[in-house]
Amino acid sequence: MQPDPPDRILRIKTVLARTGLTRSTLYRKMEAGTFPKNIRISTRCMGWRESAIAEWLSSLPSDEPNLHS
Repeated sequence: MQPDPPDRILRIKTVLARTGLTRSTLYRKMEAGTFPKNIRISTRCMGWRESAIAEWLSSLPSDEPNLHS
């Protein structure tokens, strides 16, 4: 059995591309508690755990027509 690969940290552009959300919608969803919180990478750098984004995407209803809500 192979060990799990390390959990990568994704930057905002990658998260936006994977989710289809706009920047403002992403932050609005974070504020509402319906999207994973970002984590501090360094003083001026934030990111999201790849596993948290994958989990959020898999939790969406499969028939949801538009993620921009």
